[in-house]
Amino acid sequence: MSSTPWDFIAKLVCIGDSGCGKSSLTIRLCEGRFSPHHDVTIGVEFGSRIVPVGPPHSKPAPAPKSITTTDDADSDTLSQGLPEPPRDTSKTPQKHMKLSLWDTAGQETYKSVTRSYFRGASGALLVFDLSRKQTFEHVTDWLNDLRQIAEPDIVVILVGNKADLTQQANNKREVTRQEAEEWAKRNGVMEYVETSAKSGENVEMAFMRVADRIYQNIQAGKYDLNDRRSGVKGPSAGGNRQVRLAAEASKAITGGCC
Repeated sequence: MSSTPWDFIAKLVCIGDSGCGKSSLTIRLCEGRFSPHHDVTIGVEFGSRIVPVGPPHSKPAPAPKSITTTDDADSDTLSQGLPEPPRDTSKTPQKHMKLSLWDTAGQETYKSVTRSYFRGASGALLVFDLSRKQTFEHVTDWLNDLRQIAEPDIVVILVGNKADLTQQANNKREVTRQEAEEWAKRNGVMEYVETSAKSGENVEMAFMRVADRIYQNIQAGKYDLNDRRSGVKGPSAGGNRQVRLAAEASKAITGGCC
């Protein structure tokens, strides 16, 4: 039995233009908080979070049974309300994955530095700001940079952040959901998710979608868990991996948001 609280480590990078909220997404996932003011990220910053992957966590819930509403229905049946949530009876041990999150600088000045952190990544969140069309127009360049350096099987999800700005009376949306979804399909990106680091909306779901797909790839044998370039490690390599990650993170100049 593993002595670590996780079964796999996966390296994820958050990429995109400066000011899109990449650091805020990472902080929201890792610390469960939002700070409206951050310094600009210089180089990279590091965070981590252990999440459940695979069954029983990802086991689809069965459709709820309909409640009889005929005139002669038993009153006790009607008073039962919603059915109990499904319970896992398979006794399948839950697997856990430690997400090593690398929040990269979005400024052009630091691109040569941030590109080096694309190597060995198994997943990426490609982030743009829903209230700034220009940041969406740049995601193609970011994706091209990523695919030139990262492994071919890297899992990429497109994230439209700052959804809270589109839900106000003065809607600031400059990119439609249809535009983003069509771009994701054209460019072979797994899916599109709209998030708000401020409210927490869909933040955990976005990271979990990437983690679950990486787990599926592990099960399909797409990674060599003993090869650091694959971006995924098993528990046997955990100790050295954690030390190396911490050492690299300490070299980055800390900053804040994006």
